[in-house]
Amino acid sequence: MAFWGKKKNKEIDPETRENNKKTGLIRRLWKKLREIDWKDPVNRWKALFVGLIGSIVIFGGGYGVISMTNSPTFCASCHEMAPEYTTFTASAHSEISCVQCHIKPGFVNMMTHKVISLKEVYHHVMGIPEQIVQTEHEAVSDENCLQCHSKNRLVTASKDLIVNHKGHIEEGVPCIACHAGVAHAKIAARGINTEDVRGHWTAEVAQQMMEQKYLAPNMGTCIDCHDKVNNGEKPWTDVAYLVPPNPNHLDKTALENAKKSSNEVTHDGATEGEAEEVLAEHDAQTQAIILEAVGKQTKDVKLSMACETCHQRVKVPENHRVANWNGDHGGTALQELDQCVDCHQDSKWLRDIPKEDLVSMLKMAEVKEEDKEHEYKPNITVVREQSRVNKFCSACHGERPESHVESDIWLTSHADKAKTPDLKAECFVCHDREKPKADSTDVPAPTDVYCQYCHRTGFKDDVKN
Repeated sequence: MAFWGKKKNKEIDPETRENNKKTGLIRRLWKKLREIDWKDPVNRWKALFVGLIGSIVIFGGGYGVISMTNSPTFCASCHEMAPEYTTFTASAHSEISCVQCHIKPGFVNMMTHKVISLKEVYHHVMGIPEQIVQTEHEAVSDENCLQCHSKNRLVTASKDLIVNHKGHIEEGVPCIACHAGVAHAKIAARGINTEDVRGHWTAEVAQQMMEQKYLAPNMGTCIDCHDKVNNGEKPWTDVAYLVPPNPNHLDKTALENAKKSSNEVTHDGATEGEAEEVLAEHDAQTQAIILEAVGKQTKDVKLSMACETCHQRVKVPENHRVANWNGDHGGTALQELDQCVDCHQDSKWLRDIPKEDLVSMLKMAEVKEEDKEHEYKPNITVVREQSRVNKFCSACHGERPESHVESDIWLTSHADKAKTPDLKAECFVCHDREKPKADSTDVPAPTDVYCQYCHRTGFKDDVKN
């Protein structure tokens, strides 16, 4: 008995048999389908049964494929994802799946992303890209973050920073503008997820690379964004401001826009003078913001740069409250420089992440561990160099201290302040001993007043070599 009923016996002439031999499989199946008696309820039930089984196979298989491709282990199956996967497993988000962050909620978004992601299969088969970073279509959406996190938070987990998350979100500032490093420690921006170093990525390496300064929001991002807002800009509307430029996915125009949006001081001017002007303008802007932050300069702006605007726990230390602290803190800086730079370090104010070399970092890991065991020892040379390169120091050191009183009085009475080599060393924090050379690579002093402008024959206690 055939599946669709009894087989009917009928004679087939030789000509018909010859034609049947030439008929294709699909045509024969189609012919049998047309011959089915659909008025027969038994046939209709059989068709429903076949359709049900087919649907289960198709949709069940599809769901299984989707579930498999949504798992972090599937992402890890491509070895070019080793940096991203290992940092993910070492992060606070390791208990959720990759798609919970990287695909917007909803079935349509899921399927759309699967189609778009076919290009990643193409890149994997045709050749591994040098660096994998988020592109415009893959930037983490606020919808993903708000599935778990509340937008009503006003204070950070450390209870130090006052951050109006709801206000930022309603203004259109994406979560990743501040929290871009929470899962992968900004390895793309640091340049340590490239093809030549992927073989070095292990769970232990990932733990070393997950430093707090890359996981937590970068204060440089806050400063840079607030400064742009005060100038009437909304930098977060440009995707290049939120994610690192990807040389494999962005065209030339997009790369140029990404460079322009960067806070890094770069200049392609035709002359060296133009480059110096740009650098000087950048330094002046940075110092102006620092002076506002420490309360020495105030501006009528939309977003205040003062430290206490956002920080609840930032308090002026007791030893800063003594009379004439601005002019007499040199001795304290010499003894406690390592503590001073915890707050007064302008490098923390930079938004851009410097490029790093993973291999060199791994080689230096043991050396860094040894360095942690060594305490800071007072060193006037280290203090002098820090005071010149650190814009926190140079912002004030370029001004005339109150202790120097009037110029005509100071010129004839400052000898007692520089009797010994140690006292002179404190002077050299702000002043050069000799006239700086034009081609010198040394960091310039905050002021252009140098000692030998007057002391042209040197000092009596100079040591002759």
